[in-house]
Parts: sequence; C-alpha cells; structure tokens
Amino acid sequence: MKQEISQLIDSALDAMRQQGLLPEDSHPSIQVEHTRDKQFGDFACNVAMLLAKPLQKSPRAVAEQIIAHLPQDSLISHVDIAGPGFINFFVKTQGFLAVIQQVLEKKEQYGNSNLGKNESVYLEFVSANPTGPLHVGHGRGAAYGDTLGNLLTSQGYAVHREYYVNDAGRQMNILALSVWLRYLALCGETFVFPSNAYKGDYVIAIAEQLKQTHQNSLQRAPSTWWNNITPDEGTEGGDKDKHVDDLINAMKQTLGEANYDIVFNLALNDVLTDIHDDLDGFGVHFDAWFSEKQLVQQGLLQQGIEKLKALGHTYEQEGNLWFKATEFGDEKDRVLVRKNGQPTYFASDVAYHVLKFAKAHRIIDVLGADHHGYAPRVKAMLSALGLDSSRLSVELIQFAVLYRGKERVQMSTRSGSFVTLRELREEVGRDAARFFYVARRHEQHMDFDLDLAKSKSNENPVYYIQYAHARICSVFRQLQAQGLVYNEAAGLAHLDVLVLDEEKELCESLNRYPALLEQAALQYEPHLIAHFLKTMAGQFHTYYNSHQFLVEDGSLRDARLCLISAVRTVLRHGLTLLGVSYPEVM
Repeated sequence: MKQEISQLIDSALDAMRQQGLLPEDSHPSIQVEHTRDKQFGDFACNVAMLLAKPLQKSPRAVAEQIIAHLPQDSLISHVDIAGPGFINFFVKTQGFLAVIQQVLEKKEQYGNSNLGKNESVYLEFVSANPTGPLHVGHGRGAAYGDTLGNLLTSQGYAVHREYYVNDAGRQMNILALSVWLRYLALCGETFVFPSNAYKGDYVIAIAEQLKQTHQNSLQRAPSTWWNNITPDEGTEGGDKDKHVDDLINAMKQTLGEANYDIVFNLALNDVLTDIHDDLDGFGVHFDAWFSEKQLVQQGLLQQGIEKLKALGHTYEQEGNLWFKATEFGDEKDRVLVRKNGQPTYFASDVAYHVLKFAKAHRIIDVLGADHHGYAPRVKAMLSALGLDSSRLSVELIQFAVLYRGKERVQMSTRSGSFVTLRELREEVGRDAARFFYVARRHEQHMDFDLDLAKSKSNENPVYYIQYAHARICSVFRQLQAQGLVYNEAAGLAHLDVLVLDEEKELCESLNRYPALLEQAALQYEPHLIAHFLKTMAGQFHTYYNSHQFLVEDGSLRDARLCLISAVRTVLRHGLTLLGVSYPEVM
C-alpha cells in the first residue's frame, strides 16, 4: 500500500509541474510511513513540508494543493492534513486486503527488495581468539552477525561474511605454552601452573593428543629451562604477565622453532576445528576465514605501516613507533610497533581494514562491548590513509549473561569456568538460543533466561511464534482430513468477505513487513524482525481462538485460508532470516 500511495503523490506532483505550480526540476524524496496513531489515518507523508520553503508557502497550503491534484483511488477512503502539514491517508479495508494476493504471488520472496542495489558489504563477526571454545557471550555476536547478513542479503546487498582468525598474537603463544605445560605434567613433570595460562579442560585434551602423537619426544625437565623467570603474581616481585612472557620465550628457546610450531599448530587447529563445528551446529557459516598470519606473509602489515610513515603520521618515542591518532579524532596516540620490533594488534587492524576497503564499499565490524574504543582509533587510521571512514560501521554487542535460576554463571576462557555455546545449544536448542540472542537490541545488555528458553509455553516467544506456524499447518491438514478443497483463486476473488477486526490487523501487519525489513536493514537492527513476528503470532492466535476457518461458506473459507496462508509465508520468511526453524507439527 505504501508504494501505491507514493505513486499517487508522484502523480499529483507531476500534475502540479504541468500546471506551473511546481518547478520542473523539483523532485522531492517521497517518504510514506505508517502512522503511529490510527486517528491520523493509516499512512502519512511529509512531502508538503519539504516543498514549503522552495515554494515559499506554508506546508498546509502546499498540502492542500497536493491533495487537490491526487488521482482518485478506490482503495483510499479519504485524505486530510494534520499538524504542520502531514498528508494523512485513510485506507479502505480492501486496500489492506490486496496484500494477501501480493504475498501469495511472491511466496518466499515477499519482503525481499533491491534496496541495496547489489552494494558490496564486508561483514566480519564472531572473530573470537582461537584460544578456547566459544562461550555464550560469543553466541550473541554470532546470532546477530548471521541474522544481519541474512537481512542485508534479503534487501539486495552483496554480503561477504568473514571470520578474522587472530592466530599471530600473544594469546596464541599463551595457549601453546598452556598446552605444553599440561603435556609436561602428563609426562610426569611437576611445577606450579602459571596463573595467567589457560586452565580449561580443553587444554588438557589437546595436551593428551600431543602426548599420544609425540610420546615423550617434546618432554623437557623444568630444571633445564625454568630459570631466570620473573615470579608469578602472589610472590615478592611477582608479575603474572611478565611471568608468562618469560616462560613463552624459554619454551621457544628450549624446543626450537620446529618443535614449538608442532605445539602451536596443534593447539590452533584443534580449537579452530571446534569453533568451526560449533558455529556450523549453530547455523552460522562464513564465506572466508581470514588468517592474521596472511597479513605478514603477504606483506600487507608492513605496507600499512610504511604508508602511514610516508604520510608523516607516525613518530618514534622510547623505541616505539606511534601513530598520531589524536590528529584524526582519537583520544590518544597508538603504538604501531613496539621497541622489540613486534607490531601491535592495532598495526594488524591497519592492514586488515585497508584490505577490506579494497574489496567492498561498506564495512561492518561486529565486536564485543569491550571494544568500545575500537571504532575511533580505526576510523582515525582510515582517515589518515585518505579513506572514507564513514564506510565503516562498528556494531558493539553487549554481554549476554546466563542465569541458572537466580545464579549467574561466570564465563572466563582463561580460568576454564565457563559455559560453552555448544552446551547452551544442547540444553535449550538452536532455535531458542538464536532467537533469544537477537530478541533485544544488540547494544543493550541481556540476561539469558535459561528456564524460559526451555519452556513450552506462550511466555517463550520463539515457541509462541513457531506454534502459530504449526497451527496454520494444522488447519490445512484438517482441511484435507475433512475432504475439503482449498481454492486459492476463489479465495482471492472474495477477499471482501474478510471484515473482522482480527483480519484487518493481520493484513496491516502483512503490509508493514517489507518496510520493517528495510528499516531493520538500514539501521542494522534485526531485533525488529523478532518483535514483528511475536506481534503477528499474537494476532494470529487471537484470530484462531475466536473464529473458525473451515466454515461451510466456501467463499469465506477460501478467503480466510488465503489470509492465514499469507501469514504462514511471512512467519516462515522472518524465522528463516533469524536462522530459526518453522515446524509444521508441535
């Protein structure tokens, strides 16, 4: 209906141009929106306010001229002016009913659009360090990123989904050290395990693989290499970070490069394989898994640093190479290369984003809330390199906190006390996990109610929506069981018999769906889909509980079946975007 009203307004403006009431070069953007309050009609347009200044008339006077030139339309009951000049359209019931035919004709394509015009989008999400299994906090970023990718694709964007594998940093060295120390313990060596190492059971499992494959060939007695190591925290002069760094250096020297790589690669590949499998079970798939090591191997890391230096955007201080980030809006300057010659994570960010900017027009980074300072420094870097930083969007995912009853579960991959995404899926199911993760705005904190997610009740929103779909399927099974035949063409020819308030409400929701998807795509807010589906499910349940569908009157029966078939199509479309199934029997 929005499109039809936009065309009516466009025709009115054409007529005004032909009569000299509007300049030939005046082509304002026509935006038709659903009204929030039905007393102001069903749709509203602000075009009169846009034209008031160039025409040097009041918005209401312009609105009156536009209304006077509107073509007659059998689906519009009347048009009036509200407030400072909004043009409000009141639609007849038949106008809303027309959407049923649109849905049934377009089927699973209803709601899709060419809004994006095939614009390329580089979407990076999850990108958790491969130092341990994904926990429930990562799950929210995975559900959000995947749903956003589905949504953007449905609206005509060419989306590339990528997982950035941080396989070249300090945390991976700590994981390798943790695995080797657990391996040494399996070989019978005794020592105090570092407080800053990874302690999860998965580390022991990797160490057991190492022991099985290499027997005792990598065993080195701590007495031969655990020397001149900074004490761990809790002892005089102790420093947990320096302690673990010293141990890493000692490990590398003791094992040698080849043996160290054996431990490192086993740990990396084991964790990455687990992440792959976990995300696959969660319904999340990537077009590419980009290794941070490629930045070094392809020379991209050094190229980015050299370009910043050549542009005069760096300086040296105390042996470190700094980027003048404050000159481009960041709160402080950033170290690119440490005095020991090691590039920082920020240097990798420089290279990675330059690469992404060369591949796509729009870049979206989905990161945890602890990266709140990430956007300013990366945008500062892009501006310094002469790139348009507005092409980058950084979407921060607030933490998801899991509760068992009233007890909050702590999650820390370092301590080993955490709930994995896989455990969550196994307990509440993929559908509930994905829906709950995206049901709230992503930048808002969320408490994950485990008991609610597992419940089979109307209070559980995903169950409530899926049950609406299953109920519609059951109606068509009953139709067949009663020996009745559904005539879609006859139903579409008699839509005027749908006069109930519940029927109009459902048709209004069907009409709203395409515009809602466009809004959700433009604002990166897939939670709007979850809210819409819950509302539509509620409307259907009310309709189902109050009225019969398989009535004796064939015209009324077919018309109602057309309506609920359209509702089923939209429920399926929305649930598919969320990565949630739509069972036919519950």
